[in-house]
Amino acid sequence: MEEENGLSNSRVVRDLSEELIGIIEGAKSIGEFRLTQRKESQTLGRRLRLWLPLLEELRDLDAHFPEICISCLHKLKKSFILAKKLLKTCQAGSKIYLVLEADAMVTRFNTVYDKLSKATDGFPYEEIGISEEVKEQLELMCMQLKRAKQSKDTQDMELTMDMRAVLSYDNDRIAECKSIEKLANRLSLNTLEDLRIETVAIRKLVKERRGQNAEGTQNIIDLLDRFKRFAGIEQVNVLEDPVPCNRSLQKSTSIAIPFEFLCPITLEIMRDPVIVATGQTYERANIQQWLDSDRRCCPKTGLPLAHTALAPNVALHNLIQQWCETNNYQIPKKSPPPPPKKAHSEKVVILIQNLTSSQLQVQRKAVTKIRMISRESPENRVLIAEKGGIPPLVHLLSYPDSKIQEHAVTALLNLSIDEKIKKQVSEQAPIPAIIEILQYGTIGAKENSAAALFSLSMLDENKTLIGASNGIPPLIALLAEGTIRGRKDAATALFNLTISQSNKAKAIEAGAIKPLVSILDNKGLDMVDEALSVLLLLAEHPDGRRELGQLSFIETLVKFMREGTPKNKECAASVLLKLCENNNNNLVVALQYGVYEHVSELSQNGSKRGKKKAVAMLQLMSKSGQIPSYNNVR
Repeated sequence: MEEENGLSNSRVVRDLSEELIGIIEGAKSIGEFRLTQRKESQTLGRRLRLWLPLLEELRDLDAHFPEICISCLHKLKKSFILAKKLLKTCQAGSKIYLVLEADAMVTRFNTVYDKLSKATDGFPYEEIGISEEVKEQLELMCMQLKRAKQSKDTQDMELTMDMRAVLSYDNDRIAECKSIEKLANRLSLNTLEDLRIETVAIRKLVKERRGQNAEGTQNIIDLLDRFKRFAGIEQVNVLEDPVPCNRSLQKSTSIAIPFEFLCPITLEIMRDPVIVATGQTYERANIQQWLDSDRRCCPKTGLPLAHTALAPNVALHNLIQQWCETNNYQIPKKSPPPPPKKAHSEKVVILIQNLTSSQLQVQRKAVTKIRMISRESPENRVLIAEKGGIPPLVHLLSYPDSKIQEHAVTALLNLSIDEKIKKQVSEQAPIPAIIEILQYGTIGAKENSAAALFSLSMLDENKTLIGASNGIPPLIALLAEGTIRGRKDAATALFNLTISQSNKAKAIEAGAIKPLVSILDNKGLDMVDEALSVLLLLAEHPDGRRELGQLSFIETLVKFMREGTPKNKECAASVLLKLCENNNNNLVVALQYGVYEHVSELSQNGSKRGKKKAVAMLQLMSKSGQIPSYNNVR
């Protein structure tokens, strides 16, 4: 009987070994992994292959195998199947899921390592005659597995932060087109085929989740819709509609709509582009809706609008029409937007009362709801203010709960969009608490705190107060280390604050110039104009000019005048003019770097402001005797 059991166990071990070898070979054949988790996937695949020598010995070994050996192999089989499934997800799973839920992926990798390390606990190497070399190799690997705790790759962390920033854009915060474009390029989600494959992967993920983590699933679907909209692809319901195929887009032979044809507010191709006072272009209906909400700043730049007149951008309209005809693209008809939701007065009163509840969950629910309704319509914002919602919201800024702080500061940001309510918010002295959140809050809370300071600094008295309350250093910290959205919020706030002469000195002393100059070298941020605009204000201060008057910085300005966009050239010329007006040596250095040719070109073909700055620069060169007499008569 014992002999029969021994033969039976040998057969089981041999079959299990063959099966495990097959799983490893199957894992080896998995194709190239996604951009995210690629390094960890390759490491896991390599660790699986280290089991091959043991399994091959077991398959060929003629020995008596105790039950514990078979038990260990069964555990190993479950671990291998889990590992292979994880590798398959990293090779063919949703790219959006892999980035957005990177923390969950870390947990999955650590779970696999834990199960692998425990699978061979008590394995009878010596009893069944496994070679010493294989035993030492496996024991060493198991020790490594027990210590192996995967942490997110720096590149993965950056992608996750950028994607969460894109996800957080709402109707009251301008959608950052460049951020979406950058993610689409890095993740290869910008062609019809890319997005078709991603749709299939997300549909499979939804099916596997069976309704669990509904909020996370909806976030993934929302992001897919944003990528599709950016690529000019008609959106479909991932859960119900068929996956779009090539035939469904036959009207559009090229789905890559030029970036400049998209309205910055909605990321949709423009039918009726118009220019606002700052020179930015938007779809007429979208910018009109923005203005109708009592907003008086440019959505993209955040700068105050000198007037609200809208001028048709005839040249761009013609270019869009020509592109549509050439590419056989029909602009989708847009249904009129639904009327803004108006909250019921009684419900708002109850929500405001719940802001002061002694129960944490009641407070969280109330402040979350107020944040949501405050962004839906001007009527809701007025209602919240009239019913006394501002004081308890300001009080919650100091509440020891990070989520409540984030929702409260965002709700106050939304309320402060309206000019009259902005003053009511300011009267409740929220600025010190907002600055504290900017220093110690969550990523989202820091971003919205920076945006709130920008909004409140539209009132001149608040510019001085923010500077005096030490609000500039944390803005500089966010500028240096934040996400793309965080850095842009910080730059916009610093621009508004440094209009004040006293804040210029504070910003320079706090080290604003170094991160601003660093931004100029980071093409991925696409913040050249924002950085140069703040640097121009700092160059109005003697200390700013002294710090900026470096050879390398002057060379950078000349480079942007040579290679930059029209707006880059205009901003760079403005900063350089400010530096040269007060220091003839800077002018000589700029000329040595070849600035004359680029200034001459800008004076002929630049923007209206760019031409003005270039002419002033040429006159300065002439006055200083660096070039022959310059006459601007034409």
